Amino acid sequence: MGTIQEDVIRTYRDRARHYDITGNLYYLLGFRVLASRRRAVQALRLRPGDTVAEIGCGTGLNFSLIQQAIGPRGQIIGVDLTDAMLAQAHRRVRSRGWDNVSLVQADAAEFEFPAGVNAILSTYALSLVPRCADVITHGCAALAPGGRMAVLDLKAPPRAPHWLVQAGLATIKPFATNDRWMARRPWEAIRTAMQARLADFSWAEFYFGVAYLATGARASTEPAQTQ
Repeated sequence: MGTIQEDVIRTYRDRARHYDITGNLYYLLGFRVLASRRRAVQALRLRPGDTVAEIGCGTGLNFSLIQQAIGPRGQIIGVDLTDAMLAQAHRRVRSRGWDNVSLVQADAAEFEFPAGVNAILSTYALSLVPRCADVITHGCAALAPGGRMAVLDLKAPPRAPHWLVQAGLATIKPFATNDRWMARRPWEAIRTAMQARLADFSWAEFYFGVAYLATGARASTEPAQTQ
């Protein structure tokens, strides 16, 4: 068994080419993936010309939703750990003719956010980062005053019987969620870090507590900081 990062890279290299298709299979379970992604982007309250950093951008599934809000004067910075996923994102960007997207291969915990970024987004990715709280700390420090962060991700449902949790893990295991993920309980670290550093913090659970959307904003009176 390798490190968590090695497991993630191996998993998503294998699945990159068909990721968009396999992700849609969750619709068969009643999981409206696109609707939840749209909800996360809307929570950022983006405006034309904004700069958005997306952590764990994968193949760029959220780019079109972001583009609709920020327009051609805005900027998207997509960060992902896996080269194969970024290759798919490059193809998406080229095919759409977007010239306002920059893609960065990096460990999210080591990524240097640009100072004064208007929004930070992560969907179904941040919980795979072992140092997810560090990502939030660095991101919050770089947000412009009033800038917003939204994290859409998965968690173990509260008070669920063990068999149901195991069945859920088996369903999402192809996307690198495993027993070590359960032991880390990353959703708790994410919630604590965001709640401590962001104003207007909100936490909403849906799909029987399996998914959540955490949002918040940097206080408008605070200056942005560099790392």
